Amino acid sequence: MKKNIIYIHTHDSGRVLSPYGYNVPTPSLLHFAEEATLFRQAHCVGPTCSPSRAGLLTGMYPHSNGMYGLSQRGFKLHDYNQHLVNFLKKEDYHTVLCGIQHEAGKYTDHKEGSRIIGYDEDISTENTQFTEEEYVKWDYNNAHRIRKWLKQTDKKKPFFLSYGLFATHRKFPQEGFHDEKFDQKFVLPPDPLPDTKEVREDYSDYLKSASWFDHSFKVVIDAIKEEGFYENSIIIFTTDHGVAFPFGKCTLYDTGTGVSLIIRVPGSKMNGQEVDGLVSQIDIFPTLCDLIDVEKPDYLQGVSFSEMFQGEDVILRDEVFSEINFHTSYEPARSIRTKRYKYIRYYDEDHLKINRTNIDNSPSKTYYHENELDQVTKSKEALYDLLYDPGERNNIAGNEEHQTILINMREKLAEYQVNTNDPILEGHFIVQPEWKVNKAETYNPSSKNPDDYL
Repeated sequence: MKKNIIYIHTHDSGRVLSPYGYNVPTPSLLHFAEEATLFRQAHCVGPTCSPSRAGLLTGMYPHSNGMYGLSQRGFKLHDYNQHLVNFLKKEDYHTVLCGIQHEAGKYTDHKEGSRIIGYDEDISTENTQFTEEEYVKWDYNNAHRIRKWLKQTDKKKPFFLSYGLFATHRKFPQEGFHDEKFDQKFVLPPDPLPDTKEVREDYSDYLKSASWFDHSFKVVIDAIKEEGFYENSIIIFTTDHGVAFPFGKCTLYDTGTGVSLIIRVPGSKMNGQEVDGLVSQIDIFPTLCDLIDVEKPDYLQGVSFSEMFQGEDVILRDEVFSEINFHTSYEPARSIRTKRYKYIRYYDEDHLKINRTNIDNSPSKTYYHENELDQVTKSKEALYDLLYDPGERNNIAGNEEHQTILINMREKLAEYQVNTNDPILEGHFIVQPEWKVNKAETYNPSSKNPDDYL
């Protein structure tokens, strides 16, 4: 029988979790990582929620699969038959959704999302009684629903289970799991955030959300083991993109595209080991095809990294690509990252400033706003040496000694864009009536003022 596939995904976590060295209350995830393969250099294809997930679940870049922006703002896949769920159904998998999905409609509307995507079964619990700060409780209820489902399911039929968590999305909960508190005096915000009281307090609330995630994760992993699925299931843990703080989510810096990726393949020689080679979430679909021994569909644009589960020091990619088209506003940009260098190209030359609406509202954003965030600019193109500048703050694109590297990165990006028919090469996207898009200069993404929208 084919192995089950269990896909567990958080919202807005980046790599700011304990398996990546951060002092975050996620001991259950760390324990799982000790029994799985930890990918240190995994990246998403688009650092916003729907484009990232759509890329992973179709094996295609957002500009190819049609998910140019957020599904709750009117964007959708060109063809939902290309979704992993529908591919696996043809391979006799029973497909199950529990919790968040972000590829169809509103991410909390699990019933409609499940229907549009094509899941066989939606086992999500009710969520209408919760405020946004309380959605972590929905995560926890869903974890127990999965435990119940695993006890009752047919163990002879392979299944694909997607368990999507609201954590660590904003708004953060007011208390950690079981009222656990985190004192801002004793936390350090992750780079590149400043170490100020305002940001520490905001980051403390992220830690509260992470504690809810970890307890929910433990319920599910324990149930997988108790019901005998642990040694017959490929278990994937990941997130969509970087944390929802300024200069993280919705940026093409590593703090935006870098993601946690921890995969356990039963019998793998790499369980308990780390991988330093570059991988992209677009590679997960073809990798799963190899791991369950089925033929890959011809529309996949990723590269299988199944070899990485067989031994150390396997290098399958020289570069990864990411993109932004729309988040709450239009901010077309492309990036290519190699082991050492990152090149970013911004296409909206009329607005080479920070798109503040593309930063989630938060105390950290307010702190930056009070300190001239509206004056911060972007270069049309940027080149960073990640060895000497891992924070990507020193743009060396104008340095004479780096011109050969700059030209090479430009050419590689252009070749990729041509090969994938990137529409930005033909000019700017035309905003459609069904898309909800803020103006680039807007501050509040949730503004009720019609003048703040295109």
